[in-house]
Formats: sequence, C-alpha cells, structure tokens
Amino acid sequence: MAHCTVPEAEAVLDKEYPVLDKGFVRLVDYMGGDARIVQAARVSYGAGTKTVREDAALIDYLLRHQHTSPFEQVVLTFHIRMPVFVARQWVRHRTARMNEVSGRYSVMSEDCYLPAAEDIAVQSADNKQGRANEPVSQAQADEVLAQMTADQQHAYDGYQQLLENGIARELARINLPLSLYTELYWQIDLHNLFHFLKLRLDSHAQREIRAYAQVLLDITKKVAPLAAASFENHIQHGVSFSGEEMEALRAVLAGKESPLAGKKQERFEAKLEQSVQL
Repeated sequence: MAHCTVPEAEAVLDKEYPVLDKGFVRLVDYMGGDARIVQAARVSYGAGTKTVREDAALIDYLLRHQHTSPFEQVVLTFHIRMPVFVARQWVRHRTARMNEVSGRYSVMSEDCYLPAAEDIAVQSADNKQGRANEPVSQAQADEVLAQMTADQQHAYDGYQQLLENGIARELARINLPLSLYTELYWQIDLHNLFHFLKLRLDSHAQREIRAYAQVLLDITKKVAPLAAASFENHIQHGVSFSGEEMEALRAVLAGKESPLAGKKQERFEAKLEQSVQL
C-alpha cells in the first residue's frame, strides 16, 4: 500500500490554531487520508483506480452504513493546549492515546483560562449540567472575571511559594485551579475522532470544549475532506429516530396525532425541531 500524503494536511502541519484565550491545537502528524480509506475498502485495488467522485461515493456509503474499519486506518496526532477542566472531559474518550504534561516533573505555567464576558451566564433552568443561553449583565460579568482573576492569582502565588520553600512539585501542584492550562499530545483514528466530534460539537456539550472540537473538525477537513463531508452530512447534521419515534413520525405525516406522551413526546418534538433547524 502506497504512502498517502495529503498536500492540504502537509500545509498545516505544526500550525497553531488558537482556541479560547490562551489555548491552541496543532496537527503534529497524520497517517493516511481519504485515499487510505478507499485503499482499505478496496483492498485488492491500487491507488488511482477510481475517480474522486466514485471515491466520495464509496466513503459516503461506508460511513452511512457504519462500516467503520476503513476509517480506523487514518490516524491523526494533535498537540493541544487546554484548561484542565476541558482536559478532564477530554479523557472520557478512552479510544485514543494521550500524553499530558506532568506537574510532578515540570513547573506548571501560570496561564489560566478566563471566559469572555459574553460567555458568562447563570445556571440553566432546564439543563442541570450547563449554563443559560443569555449572558449576565456586563457589570456582573466584570465582577465574576475580577473574582476569578484574583482567585487564580492567589492559587498560583501559593504554588510558587511552596516551590520556593522546597516542597515537592507533586505536592505543591495540588491546590492549582481547574482553569490552569495544561498541554497534551493526543493521537486518535478517524472513526473514533468522528465519535468524539459528534458528542463534543453537540449544542449540549460545554461551550469551551465545543470550541476545540470545531478546530479539530476544521483540521480534519484538511486531512480527509471527503470523509469529513460525509461526517457533517450524516452524523453532525443528521437526526436519528427510535422505533417508537418512527411510528410517531409516520402518524404525524399521515395527519394523525402522535402516540407518544410525556418525556417521550418532548424528545420527539425536540428532534423534529432540530430537523427543521438543520
């Protein structure tokens, strides 16, 4: 199998894409692209035996029917700088390989994340794990940012004082805040990257990790544009219905009332609304 080089991906290798106030994403390395997916699917054929249009149709078919193994042939390695609270969500995706900077060996940077004023909001009334859509007033945002800044500085000053007193780095670090920036190398195959992006680009995901997910998708489009287009079409912008919901959909299309009720009906209506918005 020939080595797959993608000119668009080569052009962005080691380029820093800024995320949030002090973070970034870099594509460090990649293996394969759309051509590798096609080669893996047509294992008995060589490169160049099909047109781009036919390759796109094959990739779309594979993704649409969840034939995932050819997508696992493509691997991307990223260098990412993110706040610790984002990294703690990130590690829930265990289908990747990761190395993170260690506070036992290194003195941690003093950089901490501060949200933009327009991203500061009260707790959502209908989402137990998220914030409301409307930001707080500028005056309240200023108060929040001032408090966050002071707390972050106090915590880092204490960390530095412990280090200056000779306390072990592995102990001195333990009071550092979740807003502190950390860095990691993250390697993942394209199939599992698409699963990550499906979850972390969703409107219910935390805003900060969504920002990273969008940059990852933008970079992935450089490596495997045909596969990324299929992902956007069928997964990111697609809506799936359960068996019960399909029955309700058929009823609605026939001019009848939905047989669902309560939470099931609410979820069904939310999917219909999402379908219209998409």
